[in-house]
Amino acid sequence: MPCLNLSTNVNLEGVDTSSILSEATSVVANLIGKPEAYVMVVLKGSIPISFGGSEQPAAYGELVSIGGLNPDVNKKLSAAIANILETKLSVPKSRYFLKPIKLKNMLSVCMLYTRTRIMVPTLDGMDLPFKLSVNSDSRVNSHALDTRFSEYAQDNM
Repeated sequence: MPCLNLSTNVNLEGVDTSSILSEATSVVANLIGKPEAYVMVVLKGSIPISFGGSEQPAAYGELVSIGGLNPDVNKKLSAAIANILETKLSVPKSRYFLKPIKLKNMLSVCMLYTRTRIMVPTLDGMDLPFKLSVNSDSRVNSHALDTRFSEYAQDNM
């Protein structure tokens, strides 16, 4: 599931955020080649940001996706999202930066366990005290992973 996180120092009060979310969702889905139903967009405003030593309107984005990203797509995504931010929030294209994060597989996905408040940035290469069940197409049984990691965290953290 692609997730676009956008942060800006622009106050979003009175701004039609629905149109920004809708346009960004459409752009990400079309350029990455995933259905809109799988795309998540998070928009945060009034975030203190200094770009080039100035607090003029600016924005920062991170796009996390399993597949669909490459240098050509990244350039197109950055330009399209910059256009949305300039049109809707008056953030100049020169004051916006997109960081694309291409994940190779489910084992690379960031998982936040709110119950134990532990952030696991990656499971690749970790020596875990339990075995993960992996399907033939390399997908991890996420329920088993959640259960086993939660049990491990309760006992060891």
